Amino acid sequence: MFQFLDRERTVAGPGFNRWLVPPAALSIHLAIGQVYAFSVFNLPMARLLGINHSAATDWKLTTLGWIFSFAILILGLSAAFGGKWVERAGPRKAMFASAVCFSGGFLVAALGVAMHDIAIVYLGYGMLGGIGLGLGYVAPVKTLITWFPDRPGMATGMAIMGFGGGAMIGSPLSVALMAHFQSATSVGVWQTFVVMGLVYFAFMMLGVVTVRVPAAGWVPEGYAAATRPQKLVTKGNVSADNAIKTRQFYFLWMVLFLNVTAGIGVLGQASPMIQEMFKGRITPVAAGGFVGLLSLFNMGGRFLWSSASDYLGRKPTYAIYFALGAALYACTPTTGHLGSVTLFVLAYAVIMSMYGGGFATIPAYLRDIFGTDQVSAIHGRLLTAWSAAGLAGPVLVNYIREYQIGHGVAPAQAYSFTMYLMAGLLVLGFLSNQLITEVEARFHTRQAAA
Repeated sequence: MFQFLDRERTVAGPGFNRWLVPPAALSIHLAIGQVYAFSVFNLPMARLLGINHSAATDWKLTTLGWIFSFAILILGLSAAFGGKWVERAGPRKAMFASAVCFSGGFLVAALGVAMHDIAIVYLGYGMLGGIGLGLGYVAPVKTLITWFPDRPGMATGMAIMGFGGGAMIGSPLSVALMAHFQSATSVGVWQTFVVMGLVYFAFMMLGVVTVRVPAAGWVPEGYAAATRPQKLVTKGNVSADNAIKTRQFYFLWMVLFLNVTAGIGVLGQASPMIQEMFKGRITPVAAGGFVGLLSLFNMGGRFLWSSASDYLGRKPTYAIYFALGAALYACTPTTGHLGSVTLFVLAYAVIMSMYGGGFATIPAYLRDIFGTDQVSAIHGRLLTAWSAAGLAGPVLVNYIREYQIGHGVAPAQAYSFTMYLMAGLLVLGFLSNQLITEVEARFHTRQAAA
């Protein structure tokens, strides 16, 4: 039975339509992208015992924030350590492992919620689910780049936009399920976890069954004529082991880390943040809609910005992300002070489009700098930047907020300093991106296929 998962069983036959591969990858990323909607569980999980209010023994938001952070930490570590295995095992086996771990994480977390044991929740959604996130995130990357060497940014953007769009499905689904299961003795969280674990497993299996890899030596018709030379696009390949010896890898690590840190902390607390900044005007349902809207822009930005990078080049595209993002972050506290929900939402919508675009553009940036030979393994190692950002971003938002409130700052004003700090991080990201150059030929392992 499990022989079906072997790489040899996934090689496409003559005449296979390569446009069938992005939907297979999308089914995985839409599922695991649910992690971006996890903030809708924070407030309900803060009153598991009190039901209508937070009891003294209920979990605090700072405690719950670590679930998301831990999942992102394990995502990066599993991608880093599992990247070479993904290269060997192939996309189908890796996608199946992702489905088992991610869905199993929901089921274990449901047990932790039912028992009110936060350690089990961390183990389930954070550890097991995080492994599923990491394997599922990198599994389709090399496959897509191999199928679309003429448009790598667009190809990876089509799949990775699913990760950004996962909250667009996960947020309203979570809210609806919790409302369905809510009772006088339960807020409906553990039941929701069980249903979502089973539903996501079935959905992810669609991608497992349909994914294919191209035969050795395959290139799309007219590929040579369609190729557009760009600066920083290498003609050699760099192994994963050699890549981490180059300064380019660490500049790219900083680019990803700073871009993600500036967005992930806000995204992880999007629902409570907008409710506190516009208290009395934004209901929990409306806040869930805000999370879903950010997800929509996160998703759309992954496709549009990464596709644009095929024409603009990766380095100029990242320069736009950082420069425009810094300006918008610096302006968002003003929109809060003015009480303008519309301006606040629009600013964050654009920010999230570029945040998502940064994720979708990085695989093509890696392909340009290091070649295609071990791009999944290199991508996996670079995702440790995401792990670090998954810790740094929420900590900056949550603990600076707690500190300010503890010193008399109103909750509606407690995010302002953090927004200015995020703008500063994006300025550092801009400088890191400007320092990226071509990799020296001594790191190349062999010439890339023409």
